[in-house]
Amino acid sequence: MNVAVIKYNAGNIYSVVHALGRLGIQPVVTDNADIIRAADYVIFPGQGEASKTMEYLHLHALDKLICSLTQPVLGICIGMQLLCAHSEEGDTDCLGIFDVPVKKFHAPAHEFKIPHMGWDTLTKLKGGLFQDVKEAAFVYFIHSYYVAQCANTVAENDYILPFSAAIQKDNFYATQFHPEKSGSVGEKILRNFLQLST
Repeated sequence: MNVAVIKYNAGNIYSVVHALGRLGIQPVVTDNADIIRAADYVIFPGQGEASKTMEYLHLHALDKLICSLTQPVLGICIGMQLLCAHSEEGDTDCLGIFDVPVKKFHAPAHEFKIPHMGWDTLTKLKGGLFQDVKEAAFVYFIHSYYVAQCANTVAENDYILPFSAAIQKDNFYATQFHPEKSGSVGEKILRNFLQLST
């Protein structure tokens, strides 16, 4: 099994590599278009700022490459947000695979802190990514921006308002939470991803 992790100017990429290693998978971390196209599975992870990250993707032609992929692709955190149409972070046009916007959380009361950070639950689970994952399982979040509920939502969380914890369209899957930091539940989700077919 060939797994490519897209290399770009985002943090947290190597925690995904270590998580895959615990599953017995040694991925290739690369920005090489030929290697990424030839991979069986592609992961687009990271933490970062939307506008600067999109600038990097444009500069290295990774934007067009990602949109052209036909194998299973998993976006994580900023990777999920960049797969969407537009982000309020830096007023940024993104890749547009999911025709939904990314919005900033606005806390209505002092008990809500931004970023939404820490362990929280997944609900309304759908599809192969969540095979054998229990309703209300806990996973790890850290984010100030979110994707609202939409036709592509396959998992939800409720923090300030209900939002998409995961979305899916065709061969593109994405999680706002970090499966690589989510213990045994995250390992199960990563394993499920690596068993998907297009």
